[in-house]
Amino acid sequence: MRYEQLADLPCSITRPLVVLGDRWTLLILKEAFAGVRRFNAFQGNLGIPRSRLQDRLGRLVDHGILVRQQAGGGDHAEYRLSRKGHDLYPILMAIKDWGDTYMAPDGPPVHYRHRDCSGEARVALACDHCGEPMTAHDVVPEAGPGLLAHVEASVQA
Repeated sequence: MRYEQLADLPCSITRPLVVLGDRWTLLILKEAFAGVRRFNAFQGNLGIPRSRLQDRLGRLVDHGILVRQQAGGGDHAEYRLSRKGHDLYPILMAIKDWGDTYMAPDGPPVHYRHRDCSGEARVALACDHCGEPMTAHDVVPEAGPGLLAHVEASVQA
């Protein structure tokens, strides 16, 4: 199956991966959350080729994750996270938690602290009904309306 065709699959993990599934995109988002807004700053911080950065920023803008706007009184554009972009923060924090656990033999390179109490930011999976913590062993996938509509459309075609 071609990469572009993955966007049409009725899967809430596969579809976002079409947009977010390469290292440069996630690194650009990491920089955006750190306050980077200008093309040259992204390029300088990451060492990413300019054409690749243009492509990834364009994709993030096209998908409404970043908003491109003119910088105040200048000729430069800025890229700012939209609400949709801000909603990706837990994903980056989950990757950070995994990296701290399995790929940081000397301990976490950076602590992400709560501004109000200085506690450490962590991502936790919990049931939306009872609030109990969950792992993969506690989850049972079942068909949702998006999959059922896809199956129904396939049958009618």
